[in-house]
Amino acid sequence: MYFEQLFKDFRNIKVAVIGDVMLDTYLFGKVERISPEAPVPVVAVQRKEQRIGGAGNVALNTVSLNAKTFIISVIGADDDGQQLTSLYNNQNLDTTYLITSPHRITTNKTRILGSNQQMMRLDSETTKDISAEEEDLLLNQLQQCIDSQKPDVVIFEDYNKGVLTERVITEAIALCKQHNIITTVDPKHKNFFAFKGVTIFKPNLKEVKEGLNIAIDEININTLNAVHLQLQEQLQHSISLITLSEKGVFFQSDSESAIIPTHIRSIADVSGAGDTVIAVASLAYATTRDMKLAADMANIAGGLVCEEVGTVAINNPKLLKECDFLL
Repeated sequence: MYFEQLFKDFRNIKVAVIGDVMLDTYLFGKVERISPEAPVPVVAVQRKEQRIGGAGNVALNTVSLNAKTFIISVIGADDDGQQLTSLYNNQNLDTTYLITSPHRITTNKTRILGSNQQMMRLDSETTKDISAEEEDLLLNQLQQCIDSQKPDVVIFEDYNKGVLTERVITEAIALCKQHNIITTVDPKHKNFFAFKGVTIFKPNLKEVKEGLNIAIDEININTLNAVHLQLQEQLQHSISLITLSEKGVFFQSDSESAIIPTHIRSIADVSGAGDTVIAVASLAYATTRDMKLAADMANIAGGLVCEEVGTVAINNPKLLKECDFLL
């Protein structure tokens, strides 16, 4: 009954996701021969799917758990941008604060799969930082969202595509602090230490090693506690949540820390798992202020989406069923 009520409480939480959005395009087909033009496989395309990726996938996960969710980002004035906006609207994602820029193109990652194996990925994107004018527009949209919607948590989703500049990060976090809004971040290497003062900092272990320029020979609680302190020296954040791939997740707050082992899964595809982890952890923490519970739920959710091919949102009934085993 506890988790049934918790999942009902998610409906009362408002989430704003700010960061790099993208369109994920999948071309599925069969491979039966090699091209006579070059030594490459010929993929006979049988179907095409377009899905929400990047920061939008984080938002899709919180929407799947019935939280009211707003997407704040910059897309191009192009067909991919229109398609992405249409997908958002179809999934009840609020696009009120989405900015269309004539100076950028919408990120589209096209994956070509032959006989269920990825043969190639084609990326169409702009990775330069948004302009000062676009920064102003983005920060204004966040201010408007805070004033009118009063979100409980703001999730920063950085894919190094240029939307989250240092200025945007710094001013957005300051804005959230003024309004006592929880902030969580899924960082990438470019702005790794720009997210000073966030509530929850969620890198993966590889990003931590690269960011701190350290080697970690053995993963144990003492080593990871030390890593948390090193991160905290530079970030002054409250909570570390570090994903450890097949070893699970680690979290440390002021009061406790733990390594939560992963659940044995039949892994099909790890893409999008980090999106699900930050989404579930952010939503659960915003609802309960219990980081141990949030990390437990995020760990389960991340494993569940790895059983699916491609970027998919968490299945609400499946997550609820598995969370019941935590009691």
